[in-house]
Amino acid sequence: MDKKREYGTVSLPLPLINSVKDKIKGTGIHSVSAYVCFILRQILSASDTSDELLDKKTEEEIKNRLKKLGYI
Repeated sequence: MDKKREYGTVSLPLPLINSVKDKIKGTGIHSVSAYVCFILRQILSASDTSDELLDKKTEEEIKNRLKKLGYI
């Protein structure tokens, strides 16, 4: 029996998408979606092996950047 994967949609800012497109040129990665899936899998598998992915200082720096950019 063939299992079909279900997919959802994630919105990303166009400058970020363009940066990813530049980064994956000439690699075996065929799309922005494939790259994002690859990176997320790495992050999620790393978080499975450690209690805390980011230290508190780094987490606060990221939150401050996101606030300045208007995301939170």
